[in-house]
Amino acid sequence: MDGSLSLVLLLLFLWCLCSRRMERFELTAPAAFVLLGLLLGEGAGVLHLGLPHATVKALAEITLVWVLFTDAARLSFRSLRPELGLYVRLLGIGLPLCVGLGALLAAALLPGVSGWSALYVGAALAPTDAALGATMMVNPVVPARIRRVINVESGLNDGIATPLVVLALAGVSAAEHTAGPDATGHALVELAAGAAYGAVLGLAAGWLLRTTLRNGWAAEDFAGAGVLALSLLGYTSALAIGGNGFVAAFVAGLAFGTTHGAPPRVLLYVEQSGALLSALVWLAFGAVLLPEVFAHITWQAVVYAVLSLTVIRMLPVALCLAGSGLDARTVGFIAWFGPRGLASIIFGLLAVEDLTPAGTRPVLPVIACTVLLSVLAHGLTSAPLANRYGRAAAAKTAGEPSAPVEELRVRGMAAGGLHHTPDRQQPAPPPRPDAPE
Repeated sequence: MDGSLSLVLLLLFLWCLCSRRMERFELTAPAAFVLLGLLLGEGAGVLHLGLPHATVKALAEITLVWVLFTDAARLSFRSLRPELGLYVRLLGIGLPLCVGLGALLAAALLPGVSGWSALYVGAALAPTDAALGATMMVNPVVPARIRRVINVESGLNDGIATPLVVLALAGVSAAEHTAGPDATGHALVELAAGAAYGAVLGLAAGWLLRTTLRNGWAAEDFAGAGVLALSLLGYTSALAIGGNGFVAAFVAGLAFGTTHGAPPRVLLYVEQSGALLSALVWLAFGAVLLPEVFAHITWQAVVYAVLSLTVIRMLPVALCLAGSGLDARTVGFIAWFGPRGLASIIFGLLAVEDLTPAGTRPVLPVIACTVLLSVLAHGLTSAPLANRYGRAAAAKTAGEPSAPVEELRVRGMAAGGLHHTPDRQQPAPPPRPDAPE
C-alpha cells in the first residue's frame, strides 16, 4: 500500500507540472486520471487501491460535500439576474424532465431496474460536470454568456439532484429490507431538516465572517481554512441533529455565498482541496470501479449510456429552452455540453455503501459506462465544437464583455482536477510603436 500511495502522490505532482501543457492536447484532468488509473491498475498491475469500504465512503462523502458547498458558494446571485430566466428553465424544467425521462427509459430498458432503482439511475445521471468540457469553458471564442449559462447549470444541478438520489436510495434500501414506506418518509424528514439547518448555518457563518473581516478580527490568510472547516461542519452537524448532510452543505453554501462578503480567493482553498480529492476519485474510478463493472456491462447499459448523453439530456434542454430567444445552434450547443462526471461517480459510490450487491448490480454498470463514454465523447469534442460554434456566433456576440473569472471557474479547473486557472483575463497589450512588424 505504501508503494501505491507514493505512486498516487507522484502522479498528482507530475500532473501539477504539466497540466497547462496538457491543455494544448485537449487532455482534461478527469480523462487523464481515469486513463492512468485504468492503465496502472488493471493494465500494468502496479497500482493497488485496496481501500476499506469505510475509507472509500469517507472519500466520496467529503468530496461531494466540498463540491456541493463550493459550487453553491461561488455563485453570485447578482450576476445570475441577467440570465435568470434561462437558469429557471434549465434547472426548474429541464432537470426534472431529464430525471423523469431517464427513469422511464431505465425502467423500460435495463433488466432488474424499476421503481426506486429507475429513479435513482435517472437522478444520479442528471447532474452535469463542466470539468469534462473545461477547454470549452475557457475558450474565448465561445460567447461568455453561453459559457456562464453552462457553468451555472453545472454548479447547481448536482445539489438539486442530491435529494432525489438520497430519496431513491432510501426507497431501494427499504424495498431490499421490506421496511415499507417508513424509510422514505424518514428520508424526507432528513432532507427538510438538512435544508433548514444549512440555511441558518450558512447565513450565520457568512455574516460572522464578513463582520470579523471588516472589524479586523479575522485574518484573511486563514479564512480559507475556516471556510473549509465550515463546509464539513455543515455536513457533520446536520447528521448529528438528524438532517441530511449533503443537502445541508449545499444550502449552507448558497446562504454563505450571499452573505460572506469576502474576496473570491477565500473559496479557492476549499476548491483546491476539493481538486485533490476529486483527482483521487477519478483515479479510483479508473483503477477500481471500471474493472469491476466491466464484467457486468450489458448491451442495454451501453445503449442507455448513449441515450443518456443524447436523447435523455438534449430533448429536455430543447423543450425547456423553446421560446427563450436562443437560436437552434445555441440550444444544441448547450444541450450537448451536459457531461456526466464527478457527481454521478460519487452517487454510484454511495449506492455501493448503502445497498446490497444485488441492489447495485443492475445500476452501477450503467453509471460507470455513461461517465466513461462522457469522458471520451465530451473530451474529444470540447475544442472542435467550441471553435465551430464560436465562429458561427461571432457576429451575434461581437462586443459582449468577457465573464469574470469567478463566474467561469469550472470544476475542471477547481474541484475537478488541478487545472490551471489564470487570476484574471486581460487583453493582449498593444504593440509598441517601435516594435518590428
